[in-house]
Amino acid sequence: MSLELKNISRSFEGSARETLKDISLTVGDGEFVCLVGPSGCGKSTLLNIIAGLDRPTSGELWMNGEQITGPGADRAMMFQEHALYPWLNVIDNVKFGMKLSKVAKEEQDRRAEYYLRMVRLWEFRDYRIHEISGGMKQRTALARALCLNSPVLLMDEPFSALDKQTTNKLRADLERIWEETKKTIVFVTHSVEEAVFWRIGL
Repeated sequence: MSLELKNISRSFEGSARETLKDISLTVGDGEFVCLVGPSGCGKSTLLNIIAGLDRPTSGELWMNGEQITGPGADRAMMFQEHALYPWLNVIDNVKFGMKLSKVAKEEQDRRAEYYLRMVRLWEFRDYRIHEISGGMKQRTALARALCLNSPVLLMDEPFSALDKQTTNKLRADLERIWEETKKTIVFVTHSVEEAVFWRIGL
């Protein structure tokens, strides 16, 4: 499996410059790729294009020999904000995407337990979102993304709003999860320190 970006450019109406210009990149199966740069340089725009949430002005995206033209089950997205539903508890938030994808209930239960245990939240499965910490909310969002069983996980600065101690713990958790799941991960950050962590840690 490979993800290939060919000469991707993106400009927005009213802007004097291109947000992205002639970006080409190949991401191999099971790779962890970190995109680093200052705020406003186009990292999130590129990730949204890979996710199919935005379209390039020019260029093409391919995955496994098929052109990407929109969102797909082969790519799961985790945003900077956890985007959890406050009226649902932890496990129902984790199951939400599977319900939309019409996954059988027994399989929903199996995946939810498997990934909640993986992110160390199984004992908090019945907690409401307002009852858990910021780091636990991000782990819930991560479990929800993992439950979709997508081979590619796209992460848009998922730890940037958290304190340093929590961020360090989540980085370690993500490293362990990446090793266990063998997923392809594209990780966006504005932090040089974080990019260096992934470079050294992995």
